Amino acid sequence: MTTTATARAGDTLDLICWRALGTTSGGVVEAAFELNRTGTASLAERGAVIAEGTTVVLPDPPAVGASGASASTLETVNLWD
Repeated sequence: MTTTATARAGDTLDLICWRALGTTSGGVVEAAFELNRTGTASLAERGAVIAEGTTVVLPDPPAVGASGASASTLETVNLWD
C-alpha cells in the first residue's frame, strides 16, 4: 500500500522519503521516482528540488527484520544537554 506526502519548500525526493518513511535505503527513493515518473520527469530540467505543494506518492518502507536484518541505530550527538 502506497502513501502520499506533500512537498515543502526546497524538498528533494530523497528528503521526502527520509521524512515520511524514515529511510532512503532499500530502494525507496528509486521506487518513489518510478511511482511519480510523470510528475518527477521534469526534475532534471529544474534541478532536484520538487515544487512546494506537489503531492508525491511513496512506496511502502522496506520491512525491517523480515529477512533477518536488524534495525540499525543511528548515533546522534546532542549539543545542548
